[in-house]
Amino acid sequence: MTPAELSQAVQAAVSAAVEAGELTVAVPEHVTIERPKNRDHGDYATNVALQLAKPAGKPPRAVADVLASRLRGITGVAKVDIAGPGFLNITFDAATQGELARTIVEAGATYGHNDAHKGLKINLEFVSANPTGPIHIGGVRWAAVGDSLARVLRATGADVTTEYYLNDAGVQISKFAKSLQASANGRPVPEDGYVGEYIADIAKAITEGVPGVTDLPEDEQLQVFRTEGLKLMVAEIQRSMEEFGTHFDVWFSEKSLHDSGAVEKAIERLREQGHVFEQDGAIWLRTTDFGDDKDRVLIKADGETTYFAADAAYYLSKRDRGSEVSVYMLGADHHGYVNRLKAIAACAGDDMDRNIEVKIGQFVKMIRDGEEVRMSKRAGNIITIDDVVDWIGVDAARYTLGRTPTDSTITLDINVLTSQTNENPVYYVQYAHTRMCGVARKAAELGVDKGAAADFKPELLATQWENDILGVLGEFPKVLATAGELREPHRVARYLEVLAGKYHRLYENCMFLPKGDEELTDTHRARLWLVEATRTVMANGLTLLGVTAPERM
Repeated sequence: MTPAELSQAVQAAVSAAVEAGELTVAVPEHVTIERPKNRDHGDYATNVALQLAKPAGKPPRAVADVLASRLRGITGVAKVDIAGPGFLNITFDAATQGELARTIVEAGATYGHNDAHKGLKINLEFVSANPTGPIHIGGVRWAAVGDSLARVLRATGADVTTEYYLNDAGVQISKFAKSLQASANGRPVPEDGYVGEYIADIAKAITEGVPGVTDLPEDEQLQVFRTEGLKLMVAEIQRSMEEFGTHFDVWFSEKSLHDSGAVEKAIERLREQGHVFEQDGAIWLRTTDFGDDKDRVLIKADGETTYFAADAAYYLSKRDRGSEVSVYMLGADHHGYVNRLKAIAACAGDDMDRNIEVKIGQFVKMIRDGEEVRMSKRAGNIITIDDVVDWIGVDAARYTLGRTPTDSTITLDINVLTSQTNENPVYYVQYAHTRMCGVARKAAELGVDKGAAADFKPELLATQWENDILGVLGEFPKVLATAGELREPHRVARYLEVLAGKYHRLYENCMFLPKGDEELTDTHRARLWLVEATRTVMANGLTLLGVTAPERM
């Protein structure tokens, strides 16, 4: 029985008590089930009696006594104790606890998935760095976290569209084009331009691909370098993202908002909602009505539209394309965008607490031999995604960047993340998976297997170590649901580390296979079911993080 199934059983017990007139309460929509830290307190515990005491007009222990008598009649429940002010501590018999192994193996890759967000259309935008250079270390963090979050949300039933917003309009693109043009013509890059080997590489590719480009008039040259440079830079970013295991369903062009007239249409739609006003010759959006620190200009007095106007049009574009919830994942230097983006949603008539979410990620730094690594030779003054992959690999980068809450600054130690020791978190988890695969290989060499499902004897999984790991395996669906609800995929990684620890202890204390002339027993077979169940959950979790589950290391 999983924690979710137990939660439903407790709900059913409350409902039965209400129907019998033993309690006068509304049946709770959800019952919280926890795994006690002290195993003397049973396999699971719930505080439902304390929650129902006041509406029931009874002491918590009296409510607990009513529910305990019903829970004791559930098949597989060995004991129900009432503790403290009214907690219910529930203990399963070994067969019921062990049955989880069969449930997991039969569910396979879908174990842990749920329908918490069934049908919800979510637009998840992340990375979205300017296409004026390679993706830097901050963008690498969002690539890992954003892609993992998309996987988690899909596993909870959501219809997710992943999106990269290309800031391909504005001043920075002009500086990028001028930098390319200068490099191609053998001139110094403008003082406020872009530097690094990649500029020379792209400029060379353009001159080779467009023969005679440097013979054109300066203005025509600049347009070529702008257009072709963007194409090459975007292609480079797309390559880096795909090699990092991060796929975007949509690459959205900011320039298309201006070219299509979407910006002007968005301003008119906001005007119809009553939040647009004119002042000092400019057109403004009254975002202070919804918590922003100041109103925002949409069109300047000189007639030029602002970046904010494009932001408003972009949000409305997402809604027009069917997004119910638009999630923006932005870097720490965009903290000031939170209120203004939420205000756009509110000014458009949406629920700023439901239809839009803005997540801010903190900085990342890398160290080697105790010293901070500050720059990339190719990019000039930043660490790029390709640098990170070259130094520590995709798996280590994705796992390590994804295992920490995004509101925390991360320090990546290159020495640790390239080592095969338990200090390296991705190695610790992946090694556990390879150990499980090793048990399966050894079993195959001995010509034994776990047997048919009908012959599985879950009651034989009765040791402390087996009980511990079964408890952790049962928590996976809850961890996944919480990770999706709170938009925190790091919870999956931290869960896998706990699971790995439990498996390493199981491995050290239980024999999975007969030794020497020993006969294969039902206990061996039951443990092979447990190993396969654990391997399934480990692989499922690593897949959600976009990390490989190796069979050998």
